[in-house]
Amino acid sequence: MRFKLIMALVDDDHTDVILETARAAGATGATVITSARGEGLVPEKTFLGLDLSGQRDLIMFLVAEQLCRDILEKIAVVGRFNEEHGTGIAFQIAIEDAVGLKTQLSTLSHEIEDQI
Repeated sequence: MRFKLIMALVDDDHTDVILETARAAGATGATVITSARGEGLVPEKTFLGLDLSGQRDLIMFLVAEQLCRDILEKIAVVGRFNEEHGTGIAFQIAIEDAVGLKTQLSTLSHEIEDQI
């Protein structure tokens, strides 16, 4: 089975809804790293010159290749990545090999059996 890693850098207010959406679309788990920092084209500053960047979370989903694009598109919609400035970004990375997925393989195989 081939896997992809979806990495989403999101505003911490959207983390829970993105996790729920990804699960509903077929993700079997996630890793969340809190306290990340992100900047866009122009870093936002307050009137005192201090950073105005909000709390960010890095969410990682290791998913079956067949489910990846659908999950990516759905989290982009609920995260409003293309509608609102600074809400987040998500991308996928091909995974060459992975271990430690024995307990999830039967669930993944069942979910994608019609696509194989």
